[in-house]
Amino acid sequence: MSNPFSGACFYRNLALLGCFFVLLLLFNNFLFSCHWPPAPPRMAEQWVAAPPSDPVLERLQQRLHEEQSAIEALQAQVRGLHREMAHLKRRRRPAPTPRSSAQRTGNGRYMSVKYQNEASRKRILVTGGAGFVGSHLVDHLMLAGHEVIALDNYQTGRRQNVEHWLGHPNFELVHHDVVNSYFTEVDEIYHLASPASPPHYMHNPVKTIKTNTIGTINMLGLARRLKARILLASTSEIYGDPEVHPQPETYWGHVNTVGPRSCYDEGKRVAESLMVAYHIQERVDIRIARIFNTFGPRMHMYDGRVVSNFILQALRGDRITVYGDGKQTRSFQYVDDLVAGLIKLMASNCTDPVNLGNPEEKTINEFAELIRELVGSSSAIVHKPGQQDDPRQRKPDITRAAEELNWKPEVSMRDGLLKTIAYFRQELEYERMMLNEDYQKEAH
Repeated sequence: MSNPFSGACFYRNLALLGCFFVLLLLFNNFLFSCHWPPAPPRMAEQWVAAPPSDPVLERLQQRLHEEQSAIEALQAQVRGLHREMAHLKRRRRPAPTPRSSAQRTGNGRYMSVKYQNEASRKRILVTGGAGFVGSHLVDHLMLAGHEVIALDNYQTGRRQNVEHWLGHPNFELVHHDVVNSYFTEVDEIYHLASPASPPHYMHNPVKTIKTNTIGTINMLGLARRLKARILLASTSEIYGDPEVHPQPETYWGHVNTVGPRSCYDEGKRVAESLMVAYHIQERVDIRIARIFNTFGPRMHMYDGRVVSNFILQALRGDRITVYGDGKQTRSFQYVDDLVAGLIKLMASNCTDPVNLGNPEEKTINEFAELIRELVGSSSAIVHKPGQQDDPRQRKPDITRAAEELNWKPEVSMRDGLLKTIAYFRQELEYERMMLNEDYQKEAH
């Protein structure tokens, strides 16, 4: 075999390699010199260069563009709402110090509660225990020496209403929605969970109905399993726009089943029916309280009820707004009277519904004048069109409560309003203080 790197072979191979590169260069020049037909455009290039002439497709494209613009506008609105919510969260504050320590002594300890021995002390569940009425009920039960579990989903309840009991060995606060089952061991159940002011329960009517039906079924199931006594906080709203005045418990009511308030009215009517059905079929020990208009400290300032609206407007010097002619009547009771009635009803042997309210009746115009006088405000009273399904009259017949419970309201409307106005002043002052702090932080 000849050596490829020998002299003759090496030059021959080098010559062949040179010929190969020359031929490759000539072929490349030939390719570039030829006039080839242009390649067909790709599909996307065809779409851009020549859009479809079909009018249907053109309308669809225009509609798509409009929808995209609308979506972008909605997204911008949502971003704006998120910014507002974030700003409001920065302003959210803890409970005012005077209120959060309302049940504590000067040295920071809890107020002394009544001693109950093991036999007399009860373990009590309060649904809606962080709400307006529920928190006052918790206070009374705790001071009486019982063990209390406050259940609340904080839809309308507020933690600061009961935070003065946090850490107490007899108290437990549970974040829970009664629409879901709950299991514990108790002797009594006060079922108060439900939004109660029209703006709150009309904001989410489906949720309101579920709370008053499914939630009641869950609590009745718990009462049946434990053989516990259960009290339902029903409402005077089941009477609707009554044709009987005052309203006794035997009156069946005059309710619009498809009106804007029906989610609450009918939800409570079904809840009462469930209570009676479980009592008859399952031997559950029941109590039913039909609660009339109630006011007092820990009301939401912005819950839309007539008491909070009037007090807030009078304190701010705004015009006091009366919906309708103001001749419709209401009966208002102070929250401490209501709580006393609930506790007496639970301890009684009465399984029939019982009205709990103050029979002192006032027109809305008279009520607005009274609040303006007590606040010392010069606010003008103005009238706006009435609201749909707003009852013309509402006054309880409390004969059954007087006979069965030996109960009647003790706090006068004037005294109760003075306490409530003082609470609202404190809340407004704290709100102003927190807003000033926020503005100072933003300025820096």
